[in-house]
Amino acid sequence: MFSRVLLAATLCIVPVCAAQTDTGPGDDVAALHHLIEQYAKAVDTVDLNQMSQIWSHSPEVSFIYPLGEEQGLDAIEQNVFQKVMGGMFSARELAIHDAMIHVNGDAAWSEFRWTFHATMRKDGSAVTTHGVETQVYRKESGKWRLIHVHYSEDHQAAP
Repeated sequence: MFSRVLLAATLCIVPVCAAQTDTGPGDDVAALHHLIEQYAKAVDTVDLNQMSQIWSHSPEVSFIYPLGEEQGLDAIEQNVFQKVMGGMFSARELAIHDAMIHVNGDAAWSEFRWTFHATMRKDGSAVTTHGVETQVYRKESGKWRLIHVHYSEDHQAAP
C-alpha cells in the first residue's frame, strides 16, 4: 500500500518539478535565446541603447565579474560596457556556446559558456578568453529583461 501511495505521489510531483526546471514554454525559451543573442551583440558593439532594451531598469540589477561587482544599470553601463568593453578593447566578438535556459513562471535563468575574442586598445594585441556565465531574467510587462549576470573564467576550456 505504501509503495502505491509513494508511486502516486511521485507521478503527481514529477510533472510539477519538470515544469519548473525544464526549458519551459517554447515562446519563452525562444525569446530568451534571442535576448542572449542581443546581449552578445551589445557586448560586440558596446551599444548602450541596445543594452538599455535588454536590461531591466530596476535598481536591483547587478553584474558580478572578475573585476568586481556592479549594482544598478548606470554602474553596469559605465564600468562594464564603457570602461572595460569599450575602453580596453578596440574590437570585440562574444560567441555563446551551449546555452541552457530554464523558465519558472515570470523568472528564468540561463547557463552558458562563451569565447571572447578581442583586440586590446593599448597595443593592438589579440586576446581570447573563455568563460562560464549565468544570467537571471524577469518578465516585466510581458517582456523578458535581464536582471543579473555572473561570469567567471572557464577553467575547462582549451588553451
